[in-house]
Amino acid sequence: MKSIQDVRIVLRQFRGGVLPVILAVVAAAALAPNTWASPNVVLWDTSAPLSSSPNVEDRSGWRIVPNDLLTLETDPPKASSDPGYYGREYAFKGDAVVENQKLLAVFWSATGRIVFYSKSDNSPPSSSTRANAPAITKVVELAPLLSKTKSVALDHIEVLRNAEDEVVLQVVFKDSPGCSAVLGFGRTEIVDVKPSAVMNGVSILGAFEYGVVPSFIGDDLIFAAQENGSNETLCLPSENLVLGLLKGEASELVMTWPAGKQKLRLGMSEAQNGPRSIKSIDFDNGGQSFYLAPLAAAGLWHKEVLTPAYLEKDVAISWKRPFPAHWKTQLYEEALKTTFAFREAKGDIWRGVPGSYDYPVWFDGDQTFYHLSKKVPPKGESVIYFLEGQGTPASISTPVEIMRASLGRLVADPILDVVGRKLRTHHRRGGEGVHRACTCGCTEAIQAVFEAGEEVARKDDIQGDLEDMVYFVHHHVDRINEYRRFADDLIQFFKVNKTASPELGPYLDNLEQIIQQIPQEYGVQQENMKSFGYADELVRRTLALTEKKDPDNLKAYMELLKEWRGMGGAQDYVLAQCHTITRKLAQEAGYGCATEPKAVVVAQEVRARARQCLRNPDGYEIWADY
Repeated sequence: MKSIQDVRIVLRQFRGGVLPVILAVVAAAALAPNTWASPNVVLWDTSAPLSSSPNVEDRSGWRIVPNDLLTLETDPPKASSDPGYYGREYAFKGDAVVENQKLLAVFWSATGRIVFYSKSDNSPPSSSTRANAPAITKVVELAPLLSKTKSVALDHIEVLRNAEDEVVLQVVFKDSPGCSAVLGFGRTEIVDVKPSAVMNGVSILGAFEYGVVPSFIGDDLIFAAQENGSNETLCLPSENLVLGLLKGEASELVMTWPAGKQKLRLGMSEAQNGPRSIKSIDFDNGGQSFYLAPLAAAGLWHKEVLTPAYLEKDVAISWKRPFPAHWKTQLYEEALKTTFAFREAKGDIWRGVPGSYDYPVWFDGDQTFYHLSKKVPPKGESVIYFLEGQGTPASISTPVEIMRASLGRLVADPILDVVGRKLRTHHRRGGEGVHRACTCGCTEAIQAVFEAGEEVARKDDIQGDLEDMVYFVHHHVDRINEYRRFADDLIQFFKVNKTASPELGPYLDNLEQIIQQIPQEYGVQQENMKSFGYADELVRRTLALTEKKDPDNLKAYMELLKEWRGMGGAQDYVLAQCHTITRKLAQEAGYGCATEPKAVVVAQEVRARARQCLRNPDGYEIWADY
């Protein structure tokens, strides 16, 4: 479709009396609903201020604001040729509305709020006749933070840019000198918000059930109003991305921002006729831009209340994933919240501390299943959501895609840390050596040789397997030592901060008690983990059995196998404990600062250090890309 500017240029070629008639038709078309609607971004004027309950489905009277305002003049060609007309401003008769294929934003002048709606399909902006219109879901409202304490209305809206692919508006608020913001809209659901220096805080209002602070290494923080007593606000670590899950399980808000001094809080509702809820995300923007993206789809997230009826059996739930994605939830593995991605089939898992158990969540076709146990008990609520795609249709924007698009890969990629989410290898020879590269796997491979009576003929194979096992042991111990250094540094960090901020003493004491468990666990198991010299001696004794054929070789080797596995098992246990303790520390730092505003900066530092230590975990710590 040609723009009005394109058509006007063509029409200039006409001469004679037909030109004014054609220009009049073009100018009328610019104001007519639907006729000149862009397939990408449209700016509407509702012609009259919206009521106390805006109805975005009824567009009678709405008019499209043309890209070229000179087409509104009585004589467009004359206006276009006269610089005196340039810089013409548009004056809204009603409220401004921006629409694209993904969202609709209403600048509601009477309340001083911008209301964001999500469109559930990818239909282009359409007309006042809504017979085939997409479903439009209200998600959140944006207002200056000061509007919580006094009434604020919109003073005026200035059109900075109105093109078919982009609309940029500046909104100025009444009775608040200098309080304004520039909002940019493109072809996606992402809204770029640039507050003025005076507007240093915003409230994003909505009926939120959960606030999620994602952590792509470690476990996400999931905040619910009812878990935090009577506190009016909860202070969250500011880590560049937050997800607001709204009641109804059909909409959510994705919010991103670059690094800086931003502060993030959740505002709580009063407990009236039911449990409390999260009524707002309050954000001190620190003088920087931030980005919003409203999303809506049936079953976009789900809450499953876990009861004792789920224990020790397969339970199919009513929720079905609405589309493929990397769906996940958090459950208690023993006493610690642990992230579990939904698998595509039922199975089991072995973990260094709890041992073997049925993997608790999976899909079977369209059906969603839980199998909970004493090791992963049915406790509290299981919130199902997604951050990343996994076979996700192109029409669905994931929070990770939104973060990359809004912050840019240069900022987003270190947060996502794809490199740090890969398991480290403990395979000395890659795919050429023992595939089950651990003391159990390697001793099992060597055992098969002794059982076949081939230990002399296959001495070189046994030596290769032993070298694989020693490589594994060294890497296990090196990884444990990484955790020990991490713990030593943090213990010193806590001591310094307790001196500098004595009011944070109880908060810091709790974190210090957690991290002290790493040297304690190491001390308890140090004798059982043995030493590298001990492993070298086991290698010598094992190879000695390959020097000559003897009917007692298998029996002698099985005694050595016990020693190998005793050493390896102790190392497995300590490593898994170090990982669990570090994840617990990161969680407690984040949850503990919710009611301690002064602790937020400390929490962010502790969590950053924990993430760095948790990078590239060993398979004996946790599964890949959790």
